[in-house]
Amino acid sequence: VFSYSPAHDVVEVSKADYDACTASKVVARYTGGKTTVKLTTAGKRYFICSITGHCDAGMKLQVNVAAATAAPTKPRGQRSVAPVAAPAPAPEGSATDEQLPTVSSPTGTPTPSSPSGSGAASIGASAAVALAMGMAVALAM
Repeated sequence: VFSYSPAHDVVEVSKADYDACTASKVVARYTGGKTTVKLTTAGKRYFICSITGHCDAGMKLQVNVAAATAAPTKPRGQRSVAPVAAPAPAPEGSATDEQLPTVSSPTGTPTPSSPSGSGAASIGASAAVALAMGMAVALAM
């Protein structure tokens, strides 16, 4: 969806016209302020504003349309459940909990917390979310 003022337009062009910021080989031209372009085939699409100087100022967009992949289907009402192996019985003569040695964690100086007071786990979680979002966007292209 393109939303723009009436002082602009959206022109779909060839790769060469996109690179040169010209509209000599127009694939499609849209005006009116709001345009929805259906992306039905895989490949690269190129869009610019054809108003003089606008494309050169950055009003251009390359869209990488990924091929659709068929998701596996299952009959309605069935759930997918991964198989889980049953725990193996302990071999005869193996140690029981009462025979195992007691292990304790070493004591020492606690690690300093971050200046903001948030722990490394929350920073790691934020980074993981950002990475996952970036990958989703990249895969969508």
